[in-house]
Amino acid sequence: MKVSFRVNGESREIESDPATPLLFVLRNTLGLKGAKLGCGAEQCGACAVIADGEPVLTCVRAVSEFSGSDIVTIEGLATNGNMNAIQKAFIAENAAQCGYCTPGIVVATSALLRRNKTPNTKEICDALEGHLCRCGSHSRVLKAIGSLVREGVTDGA
Repeated sequence: MKVSFRVNGESREIESDPATPLLFVLRNTLGLKGAKLGCGAEQCGACAVIADGEPVLTCVRAVSEFSGSDIVTIEGLATNGNMNAIQKAFIAENAAQCGYCTPGIVVATSALLRRNKTPNTKEICDALEGHLCRCGSHSRVLKAIGSLVREGVTDGA
C-alpha cells in the first residue's frame, strides 16, 4: 500500500504494509533515527513525534493511520542543522543523561509550548506524564522547560 504524508516539511510517499508501525517506517525506510523503540507498547514515550500538531506515540500505531498527516520528528525541529531553543535549553540545563528518552521529551515539549505559551509546572508534568526517564534527569528537564517559559519561547525557534 502507498502512504503519503509530510515528514519534517517534505512530502513523502512510501510503499509499506499498512499495519507497519510508523516508528519502523520513520527509522528503517526514511532513515530518521531520533524516535526510539523503547517499550514497544506506547508506555515510555521514546517513540514520540508530532503529528498534525499533537504529540503521538508511534511504536504501535500503523503507518496507514498517518496518511495525509504532517509529521515532525526530533530531526525536523532543527533548522539548517542548527538546534532550536528547546534543544539548546536541554543542553544548557544538562537535561539529558543517556539521551534515549530525550527526543520524545523534546518533541512533546515543542507540542506543549505551541499550544500553551505559559504552562505551569503541573501542565508541564501532565504533558510529559507518558515519558519515562530512567536516568533521573526529571528536575533538569523541568528546569530547562521552565527557562523556556520564562523566556517566552513558544515554538522552539
